[in-house]
Amino acid sequence: MEEFSIFNIFTMMGGLAFFLYGMNVMSTGLEKLTGGKLEIALKKMTSNKFKSILLGMGVTIAIQSSSAMTVMLVGFVNSGLMALEQTIGVCFGSNIGTTFTTWILCLGDIKTSDGGGILTFLLKMLKPESFSPLIALAGIIMIMSCKKNKHKDIGRILVGFAILMTGMTLMSDSVDPLAQSEDFKKILTAFENPVLGVLVGTAFTGIIQSSAGAIGILMAFSKAGALTYGMALPIIMGCNIGTCVTALLSTVGVSKDAKRVAWTHILVKIIGTVIMLPFIMILQSALNLSIFNETVGYIGIATMHTIFNVVNTIMFLPFTKQLIRLAHIVVRDGKETEVDSRRTLKGLDERLLKTPSVAVQTCRSATIEMADLTKETIKKALGIILQYDAAEAESIIENEDIIDGFEDTINGYLLKISKSSITGSDSRMVSKMMHCIGNFERISDHAVNLVESAQEIHDKKISFSDECMNEIKIITDAVSENIDRAFECYNLNDLRIAHKVEPLEEVVDNLSIELKNHHIRRLQNDECTVELGYIFQDILTNLERISDHCSNIACILIQTDEKTKFHTYLADVKENDAAFHDEYRKYAEIYFSRLNTAKIQ
Repeated sequence: MEEFSIFNIFTMMGGLAFFLYGMNVMSTGLEKLTGGKLEIALKKMTSNKFKSILLGMGVTIAIQSSSAMTVMLVGFVNSGLMALEQTIGVCFGSNIGTTFTTWILCLGDIKTSDGGGILTFLLKMLKPESFSPLIALAGIIMIMSCKKNKHKDIGRILVGFAILMTGMTLMSDSVDPLAQSEDFKKILTAFENPVLGVLVGTAFTGIIQSSAGAIGILMAFSKAGALTYGMALPIIMGCNIGTCVTALLSTVGVSKDAKRVAWTHILVKIIGTVIMLPFIMILQSALNLSIFNETVGYIGIATMHTIFNVVNTIMFLPFTKQLIRLAHIVVRDGKETEVDSRRTLKGLDERLLKTPSVAVQTCRSATIEMADLTKETIKKALGIILQYDAAEAESIIENEDIIDGFEDTINGYLLKISKSSITGSDSRMVSKMMHCIGNFERISDHAVNLVESAQEIHDKKISFSDECMNEIKIITDAVSENIDRAFECYNLNDLRIAHKVEPLEEVVDNLSIELKNHHIRRLQNDECTVELGYIFQDILTNLERISDHCSNIACILIQTDEKTKFHTYLADVKENDAAFHDEYRKYAEIYFSRLNTAKIQ
């Protein structure tokens, strides 16, 4: 019989390292495979408690970490994307979802006989030492040979799973010599004290920040045959409390409600343990249940872990309002500095970078907010050319300053995302956002230029002729329609709308040329002053450039999703695309007919 030695401890710690690394690789692959769809659904499906629980389970199973789930919720609440009340059901579901990993680990406890037969063969193949190498091999082949990122992600999941199960096998093998050790059995008798079991489980899980890893080690120790149900249950409860440490660490520098998210998570675990553990001890003492003195195995540990979390959820579900009230008592309201909500973007919380696909989708929401503010600003600027308003002019200049800040904030966040491991579709989305926010910012700059032109006319008490004002109205209408098209195609990510932007941009260019010719005629006939002429030229130039940026936005979407070069696309559609020419003729007929009608009048 092999004796337990220092090398067994090294093997156990190495096995734990394999276990945690494998879980990290597997969860990263799963998270990339889902593309953040489940996580983003959190913001849309949290009105119903039962839906929230199911969604929390699904997301936790997908990312293989209830701690990461809670950190994500802290980020959402801190950003104002979710309310504290919406997170409770998700936390309950997360607690149940985290038990999924322990059931996977039960594969390591499959018993097989030494006889033959198909059933014995199949059971042997289900043991980690049999299937882990094959799964790892399949995963490596997929990573090295597959071209699609989705298939590579599946390969990473397989490799991560194989590493995880190998780690579990190493931990189990390292404790095998303890099976006959009387000293080990004496040490375990200390865990007959349930309070010590809870404290050890909490401390160890808090250190490694993984309840699955802690329960994996507990399962490994159970192979020594000296761990009973009565000893294991308090440790499992402690593991559930310890897993909240990560969430608590993530609350540094966040809002009060975001802190309360983490505290509701830990309060559920602590109160559940305080209620259930004494109840079970009293029940055991009164009924003298023999099961608590029986040795526990993998399935017994997984069952207790699941029952604890399910019962906890059922117990707290009717008292969510009271739980929120308790969280308010723990984290009291205080004076918080008021900030201008329009100067901050919701969602760009660095905690979300741990789940890059969520960060990408949240950043997209921020860019849409920037796009909407830019559209509002430029529409005001187009209106101010026709009728000056000092308050609107000041609002446009303030908005432009906010949009500049938005660009800096979003760009910085996108750079952090781009350093993470993200899917191909997320990478394309990041590329589109990086290019488009620059165009939004430059459109807002042109809005300020239009304000300056309008202000100059107002301050100098000069005015354009009726003919000139009518021409400005026609071209601003065309530019306004192109703004609608460009911003709509970006917000909806709709290539069909994007293809309609360039034909209208071409019409705006030709309108600008025509209006410049009209202006030269007016100058020659002394119908306009040189001073007004310069201002008119500036307005036309800014309108033309705004339309150019609209074209850029649409072309970025087309170039990224249709994998065509910007200039190649423009040259091709103008020469060979019948749909482009049909759209151009439609827009040209509308705006040039208005121009010709005004000229006749």
